[in-house]
Amino acid sequence: MDPHTNAEWQAWLTGFGWLLAAVLISQIAHYVLYALFRRLSLRRHSMVAEEIVTHTQQVSRLVFLLLAVSIVLPKFDVPDWLADPLEHGLGIGYIIVIAWLAIGVIEVFNALVNHNLPQDLADNVRARRRHTRTHLLRQIGVGLIACSALAVVLMTFPSIRNVGAGLFASAGLAGLVLGMAARLTLGNLIAGIQIALTEPIRIEDAVVVEGELGRVVEVNTTYVIVHLWDPRHLVVPLSYFIEKPFQNWTRYSSDLIGVVLRYTDYTVPVDKLRDEYRQILEGSPLWDRKVMAVQVTDAKERSVELRFLMSAGNPTATFDLRCYVRERLIGYLQEHYPQALPRLRSEVSLIDASSKDGALHH
Repeated sequence: MDPHTNAEWQAWLTGFGWLLAAVLISQIAHYVLYALFRRLSLRRHSMVAEEIVTHTQQVSRLVFLLLAVSIVLPKFDVPDWLADPLEHGLGIGYIIVIAWLAIGVIEVFNALVNHNLPQDLADNVRARRRHTRTHLLRQIGVGLIACSALAVVLMTFPSIRNVGAGLFASAGLAGLVLGMAARLTLGNLIAGIQIALTEPIRIEDAVVVEGELGRVVEVNTTYVIVHLWDPRHLVVPLSYFIEKPFQNWTRYSSDLIGVVLRYTDYTVPVDKLRDEYRQILEGSPLWDRKVMAVQVTDAKERSVELRFLMSAGNPTATFDLRCYVRERLIGYLQEHYPQALPRLRSEVSLIDASSKDGALHH
């Protein structure tokens, strides 16, 4: 065998051995480091250590691997035609893992912020506010990091970089076209930032959108999912909540006041109906014992309008309580005061037959 060829093979085998050793050492070091993190999270119940393990363990393995390859690569006598692609590939790898690590940091921060939130968000305005804000900012941050990493990776290719420079040089018409195409997407993204900061809606808010009452169950970077009272879900663009009016029933509190209107005859005993209404509410677990009132709000020519006010802890309980009260009131009136239900009165006047005959003779 040619001594020169033999020396090349020995150099390659030596370099390959160094590479295997470096990869093995890096993975052992990674295993030991994260074993310490896991032990720390179990021993001290450290939320930080637990979230770091959960969100960075996979990407950190790639970081250790890239570092090992970068350290050992100079020991290879790599040909010129292969050196540049290897360096390019390592550069792309570093860009990806850095972006992945940044996303992991965002996930850790989001988990730590939401760790102490109560499980029942519907009855806690502050918890819903913080959950919605961190959820939106997390999605925006992850999207920006992913798009930026993709752009940087593409710009590492000379051909694409030259094309980009050419587009920037003639960016007049191209910029106008791209701006028009991305107008809705950018508008929703900006709306997401505005909603995260100003909070016109939050997760678990009760809202009325396009005449439909529902509950906000999901807030994404471009749209909002509103669960209606039935199995339907309303998908609304984020920009809708910035540009158009809507009702937010739980903006400042999760408590709601329900209203039931009853139309009765003038003979209705309001005091007895008020006493019965109190018993109805006290017998229902849906009532939160904050608001109870019976008011005569109108007296028309044929009926009296009674307004029954009640309060409950959330929109669902308010709706169910209104239905329950309406049913019980109708049953009470039917059983005890049927004459107090709405009626149409008419008066029939009887004319004496003799007087009628006399009037005809005249």
